[in-house]
Amino acid sequence: MNGRLLTVEQAAELLNTKVRFVRRLIEERRITFHKIGSHVRIAEGDLVAFVAAGRVQPATVAGRNR
Repeated sequence: MNGRLLTVEQAAELLNTKVRFVRRLIEERRITFHKIGSHVRIAEGDLVAFVAAGRVQPATVAGRNR
């Protein structure tokens, strides 16, 4: 397991999003989650990995000095 298990509400708070967004990620299987009985939990490490996977590098323009 990757760190502590978060509730959907805790994951939404860490992502600074609404709970509905996290529930949609789960429903569409876009994020790894654990089903414990009727409860859904997201490992903290899986949440970090999800955010890292969505990282977009800034574009660089050839020939420009900054």
